Amino acid sequence: MKKALITGITGQDGSYLAELLLAKGYEVHGLIRRASTFNTKRIDHLYEDPHQSDKRLFLHYGDLTDGSRLVTLLASIRPVEVYHLAAQSHVRVSFDEPEYTGDTTGMGTTRLLEAIRMVGLDCRFYQASSSEMFGATPPPQNEDTPFYPRSPYGAAKVYGYWMARNYREAYDLFAVNGILFNHESPRRGETFVTRKITRAVAAIKLGKQDRLYLGNLSACRDWGYAPEYVEAMWRMLQHDTPSDYVVATGTSYSVRDFVALAFDHVGLDWEKYVDHDTRYERPTEVDSLIGDASKATTELGWKAQTHVPELVRIMVDADLAALTPED
Repeated sequence: MKKALITGITGQDGSYLAELLLAKGYEVHGLIRRASTFNTKRIDHLYEDPHQSDKRLFLHYGDLTDGSRLVTLLASIRPVEVYHLAAQSHVRVSFDEPEYTGDTTGMGTTRLLEAIRMVGLDCRFYQASSSEMFGATPPPQNEDTPFYPRSPYGAAKVYGYWMARNYREAYDLFAVNGILFNHESPRRGETFVTRKITRAVAAIKLGKQDRLYLGNLSACRDWGYAPEYVEAMWRMLQHDTPSDYVVATGTSYSVRDFVALAFDHVGLDWEKYVDHDTRYERPTEVDSLIGDASKATTELGWKAQTHVPELVRIMVDADLAALTPED
């Protein structure tokens, strides 16, 4: 039975990836931070009684700022695949907490890579890179596009990207960078703009909320569906040789487009409910991200199936269901 370790298993991508790997017969280990409250909501449906003899999901306390703990865990688990998804991943928050973002999102990757090297672990490593690394570079963006990050988060991800490549070239580690463009789902955190929109639309439709406040409506993004994107992660680690891949739909919609589609789905005029708030704007903005995933299609056989109109419907319907009282 293959063993996999997922950092960030309690996040959107981590929960979908855990489902995928368990369905494929893996023994899955997840890294979680210690907290005084439970923070495992996205994977609670996967939870198994720890007393079961056939248990295949295990959670371990740890933190990306604690290198010695990472060494200990890797030495005891000895996974054959490591999916590094954990990070301070909110772009706007990274401007408020640039040092913390650099320590977790950037240096955390180095600590994990170095722990693998110190243990002498023979494994395949996935680094969750981001389209935010491209920043101000004009679209479309592919694996050869120069990086020009416009946030502390984007800069930290560039550092993690190059560290993964360095360990691949210096130590012959099977390390890949998945340069994933924006990908969403009903499990997306409620402070991220897409989920903030769909949850507000559901609440306004049900009479539970009056207004939605947003920042820059003109920013254009390439939004895909998270469950499809974790499939691409897995495929990267099954490939014969390690490489780096852009994962994207190749389509572009503005935040305004996303808002209009979401309100239209419930029969409302968005302009009657949406107000601008400068607090949600970034000091430096990324105007347009559109990914070219041709390499992933050619080498991995992966292609996005779900695009923004359907994605919006999936997310709005899920939030409507979540906010509608049960009889």
